[in-house]
Amino acid sequence: MIKTDNIDALLVIGILIFFGLIEIISGKLKKTNRSTGDWIQEMGGFFTLSLLIKPFIVLIVMTIGNLLFSEFQNVFIAESLWLAFPIYLLLDDVLQYWYHRSAHEYKFLWKLHRAHHQAEEMGFFISYRNAGLYYLMMPNIWWIGIAVFLGAGKAVALSLVVKQLIIIGSHSTLKWDKPFYQYAVLKPIIAVLQRIIVTPAFHHAHHGKTKLDGVSDPNGNFGNMFSLWDQMFGSATFTGTYPEKYGLVIDPKEHWTAAYFYPFVKSKDQKSELTKAFVHGKTATIDPVKIELIKGEKYLWCQCGKSNNQPFCDGSHHGSKFKPVLFEAKKDGEVKLCNCKITKTAPFCDGSHRELRD
Repeated sequence: MIKTDNIDALLVIGILIFFGLIEIISGKLKKTNRSTGDWIQEMGGFFTLSLLIKPFIVLIVMTIGNLLFSEFQNVFIAESLWLAFPIYLLLDDVLQYWYHRSAHEYKFLWKLHRAHHQAEEMGFFISYRNAGLYYLMMPNIWWIGIAVFLGAGKAVALSLVVKQLIIIGSHSTLKWDKPFYQYAVLKPIIAVLQRIIVTPAFHHAHHGKTKLDGVSDPNGNFGNMFSLWDQMFGSATFTGTYPEKYGLVIDPKEHWTAAYFYPFVKSKDQKSELTKAFVHGKTATIDPVKIELIKGEKYLWCQCGKSNNQPFCDGSHHGSKFKPVLFEAKKDGEVKLCNCKITKTAPFCDGSHRELRD
């Protein structure tokens, strides 16, 4: 078991207090528009995860391990901390990257994760804003239990502290990386640093409302501690700036009980994805749509075929592998935008819809 006298837990709490004090001093919390439900989701999520879910998962893994794999218990206890630490941390973070990415690409996981993206302002507690079941299924939390069982408890404790420092920092309103983008002498440092760890600018972009602002990428920047995975798997966007608006384009603002306890508690709002019978209907049509475009304006073309604002995106693609296409009008005038969604020259019609008539 971990023999750290709960130092890791105390340090994580210390990190939260540090960022909390900074936000209080800067007046960010005073200016917050968070509702009571927001605070319940965020603070309640932190305490539930820390005091119930993580200990429960570790207990389950330890119990199963002792019953079925007792010969492997503590097999790594003699290994050097400086060897176990990077091995544990890298596997932990890549597991969380793929789980987080899957939560944006698969509908059920998205419903467990969408509360995280409903937040319309950033803050250090946002990182704990997900449905409870989201954490119970999170593979890197089960990896904590496995690593503890195998005797890598010290590496787990150290990793939790280091990783939480990065994660809480990247969600906070304390934009510690901002000076690095503003001053020429510091730019080479951040150019290297942001390609290793997740910085506030990198992660804030993930929480931005829409790609139309030229900064946000809600369908990318999935990394938690390391931005390496996004670069390796083609989901990284670096801008060095921050979104003006956060949250979801379509947000019925469900009661916090539905957001946290889904699927055991459903929303009563029929416009919500968290209702029992909600379905994203197909809104694509065979024929293209004639649209007047304005030179220099940016548009977000729907590729999933489920937007209620065809042919433009309204966020209905969340929870699928579809991503909208951002484009800028080169001139004023009427154009034909594809609405069958099989064009090879997106977002413009190339006549592919005729195949659907054959």
